[in-house]
Amino acid sequence: MPTSNDPLLVGLDVGTTNIKAVIFDMSGQPVAQASVSTPTYYPQPSWAYYKAEELWQRTVEAIRLAVAKIDDPGRIVSVAAASMGEAGAPIDAHGQPTYDVIAWFDQRTQPQIEWLDRTIGKDRLFDMTGLSLQPIFGLGKLLWLKENQPDAFARTVRWLNMADYIAYRLCGVPATDYSLASRTMALDLRRLQWADDLLQEVGLPADLFAPACVSGTRLGPVLPEVAAITGLPTTAQVATGGHDHVCGALAVGVTEPGSLLNSLGTAENLFLPLNQPLTDPEMGRQGYTQGVHVVPGQYYVFGASYTSGACVDWLRQIFGGGDYAALIAAAEQVPPGSLGVCFLPHLRLANPPYDDPLGRGAFIGLSTDVKPATLFRAVLEGLAYESHYVVDSLLKFMDTSTLHRIHAIGGGTRNRLLMQLKATVFNQPVIVTTMTEATSLGAALLGGLGAGVYADVPAALGQLKRDEVVVEPLAEQVALYETYFRQVYQQLYLALRPLHHTIYQLQN
Repeated sequence: MPTSNDPLLVGLDVGTTNIKAVIFDMSGQPVAQASVSTPTYYPQPSWAYYKAEELWQRTVEAIRLAVAKIDDPGRIVSVAAASMGEAGAPIDAHGQPTYDVIAWFDQRTQPQIEWLDRTIGKDRLFDMTGLSLQPIFGLGKLLWLKENQPDAFARTVRWLNMADYIAYRLCGVPATDYSLASRTMALDLRRLQWADDLLQEVGLPADLFAPACVSGTRLGPVLPEVAAITGLPTTAQVATGGHDHVCGALAVGVTEPGSLLNSLGTAENLFLPLNQPLTDPEMGRQGYTQGVHVVPGQYYVFGASYTSGACVDWLRQIFGGGDYAALIAAAEQVPPGSLGVCFLPHLRLANPPYDDPLGRGAFIGLSTDVKPATLFRAVLEGLAYESHYVVDSLLKFMDTSTLHRIHAIGGGTRNRLLMQLKATVFNQPVIVTTMTEATSLGAALLGGLGAGVYADVPAALGQLKRDEVVVEPLAEQVALYETYFRQVYQQLYLALRPLHHTIYQLQN
């Protein structure tokens, strides 16, 4: 157990699959951690939700388990949370949930999105908020709540993003940071203020949203009743955290233009820092989104693959479970190109540059030669192709067509074959940060900034000790994958789009 007297920082990661509490020292080294599952409910196709109180209780459990592993909890000086974006808890005047937390990937708001398109328009929304018009964002969820659960909406006085809700329960202060606020589709991206005119137009009160501030803003000390159930000291300061992918970018130092962060979890984000927002409306039409970095004065743009790790988990479950290492080892024996099998990884919707909520996934090229290992490799190749296509399409809107660095973080980096495929398909080295909890570390750094233990972001990053592994492309496979990418993968979505739309209509 650590016995030093140096300060400790708690970083929380409220994620789609797990809720994690990690305690770090000042150099970013984890000294204790705990993880619990994120309970998710699926009442019908395309719907998913969480229960706010249940998420809070699971967070308390994770904190308590982590704190119990250190000798002196009094050394903990700060707590901050990162969370999935686009999921929020509506609460009443007493802080009680008025309705379920609609999951970020839930698709029930499609009618509200179509109404926003007719009423406001995609281009105007993108110009104001930096977001493409998709059913995942908070604005659509609030409109759905107003239309379909009017009693719950009438009692709702705040809509708190999940990291904000956890911070609120920790210290009693409602607030949000700009990185999460910019995932609501209600923040004016240039003014960094709630878009009052937009909210008035769509019939939502602006005070539904908590005050927005810089990531790492001190909110207040841990409440005594929370200290009693978590083991945290009441002297620990709670600070605003941020969007999980953006916190991960901070932890690995992806803060300047020209670098790419590939964050691989249940979903996958491809994150590029910006000095200022981009303005081409076509970028929004293709589904790319922008937001505010947790680094003051910086922005970002990213595309996403909404079911990256979820695709791998899905196939493993279909196979009846089994050891990941064995599946990867078997897939490594399959020839590059997976015997002609190609996988389109759109298991929930088609992500940028398609911007198609009706898009779905597919295998093509199946034959009697195909074995489970073939399908597993095809899924990993499909994920590599998809991320390459997302970035290629995005770079067309930027001043540069090249990247200086590609960083990879997240649970997916433990899949050595996937990392090798990424490097080969991109034809560029991938720097894998071996820390498994970059998101929690980013949150912890923001907490440290709020508590004053770091003077600023450069000072915080300067103290970190990182272990990195560079994965080089396999030169002998680059041409083959480039051919498959250009001649097969890039055609796949468009070829299947009419069929997927017909299937949706038949099901609905």
